Amino acid sequence: MTGTLTPRLADALAGEPLVLDGGMAGVLEAAGHDLSDHLWSARLLIDRPEAVTEAHLAYFAAGADVAITAGYQATFEGFGRRGIGREEAARLMALSVGLAREAARRAHAAGAARPLWVAASVGPYGAMLADGSEYRGRYGLSVAELERFHRPRLEVLAAAAPDVLALETVPDADEAAALLRAVRGLGVPAWLSYSVDGRHTRAGQPLEEAFAPAADADEVIAVGVNCCSPQDAEYAVRTAARVTGKPVVVYPNSGETWDAAARAWTGRSTFTAERVQGWRDAGARLIGGCCRVDPETIASVARILTRQD
Repeated sequence: MTGTLTPRLADALAGEPLVLDGGMAGVLEAAGHDLSDHLWSARLLIDRPEAVTEAHLAYFAAGADVAITAGYQATFEGFGRRGIGREEAARLMALSVGLAREAARRAHAAGAARPLWVAASVGPYGAMLADGSEYRGRYGLSVAELERFHRPRLEVLAAAAPDVLALETVPDADEAAALLRAVRGLGVPAWLSYSVDGRHTRAGQPLEEAFAPAADADEVIAVGVNCCSPQDAEYAVRTAARVTGKPVVVYPNSGETWDAAARAWTGRSTFTAERVQGWRDAGARLIGGCCRVDPETIASVARILTRQD
């Protein structure tokens, strides 16, 4: 049920909410893979692509309708630091889409009867730097410079024919403006998803202002937030729906906190069934999780959204 047998994601968003997957890194680390290098999950596109397929398959088995690829930190520049040339880097970026498609094929072969979609992850400029600036934005680059950075990778990913381009974890409205320009004419729809802190982007812009440009972007089929605390998500969902009039995408973290000094997660998860219901009621049509949200949690989300709880 891929290709012509799967309805367009934009059309599906007119119906009941769809389930996104959860954190890719957590599944890979639980399987014993070291993700400490600057490529993070994208390193396994080089070393262990089968592990990426298995991670996608775990989420499909849990009830996810949409797989987000392992390409968040896959860039020409990042691969270049590993001595990988542009042609091979482009192949690896396209492979990220192919691995998710293969997982969907296997899920259907195992009996999944529902449509399954692939979202090609497009991380922010700061993800390539691998220095934490993806959570701050304001890199000292102009919108035009950011557009020039993103466009070549987007062209490669679009050519690999995902169902949607996931412009995700965007910390800054200026970078969002660059991405909205960069996706024009590619022939593949996109969603735009900010990382937020309270009622502002990570760079400090009010969400009402940050979401507004997406309202007039024909390529954008959903707008929302990811990689944020669950308690920040509902306001963002309501604001995105009101400001843009478009379907909303939401996939926050578990609610735990990363202790950089100890290199460990602390606290407890605040990703609850009540929050998922609130996001749905506020207008979200693509609902899942980001860091530390595992297949078991996504299975709970699927049960909630299909009213099996």
